[in-house]
Amino acid sequence: MTMKHLYIGACLIIQLLDFEFGMNVRNGTDRDAGELFKCFKSLGFDVCIYNDQTCEKMERLLREASEEDHSDSSCFACILLSHGEEGMIYGTDGAMPIKSMTSLFRGDMCKSLVGKPKLFFIQACRGSEFDDGIQTDSGPPNDTLETDANPRHKIPVEADFLFAYSTVPGYYSWRNPGRGSWFVQALCNVLNEFGKQLEIMQILTRVNYMVATSFESWSEDPRFSEKKQIPCVVSMLTKELYFN
Repeated sequence: MTMKHLYIGACLIIQLLDFEFGMNVRNGTDRDAGELFKCFKSLGFDVCIYNDQTCEKMERLLREASEEDHSDSSCFACILLSHGEEGMIYGTDGAMPIKSMTSLFRGDMCKSLVGKPKLFFIQACRGSEFDDGIQTDSGPPNDTLETDANPRHKIPVEADFLFAYSTVPGYYSWRNPGRGSWFVQALCNVLNEFGKQLEIMQILTRVNYMVATSFESWSEDPRFSEKKQIPCVVSMLTKELYFN
């Protein structure tokens, strides 16, 4: 789908730097938020940044956004920058399920976004495993499966979501205190260059490639050195998406 409504849509950026319960300060997140703000603004989004929210406030922000009228918008985007675990994201006061925020935009909850892309970009750990990397070798191609269900009158309430996670389930997500997180650096890089030309899955495939090949951790502690990362895209989109 191309953007044929009056507006591309709203983009909420929620970034967590400081936590009330002894988790590390997320140095570098300001850099992430600033780059993302410029990036999504230049794509035509109406961008707002919210800093250091409690879980309740994060949910309220998303609930308010889901209750707005998006009839004149082509899509909706939300970017979460925080600490996390698998399925969870941290507010300043603890962890909450990511689903409790994203489900507010389901087709039965947010009527004005039915059939429109709902994009979530999540920069957070999904566990504490490290990826040691491996010397390259090409693997077998994937088989694809097709079924021919073609419902005319209804669409699934979970349709048209896209989740772009900075890392795969179970794994740690790397951030450079000076330059920002690997995933956001790559995302902004690719969006700035190809954001108005390529389809969203092509964009995110290039982001995967860039994170996989251009970054490796360095630490004086060998337990944290020479680690790799691969982002993870989960798409329920039903149409191709171009930001043009």
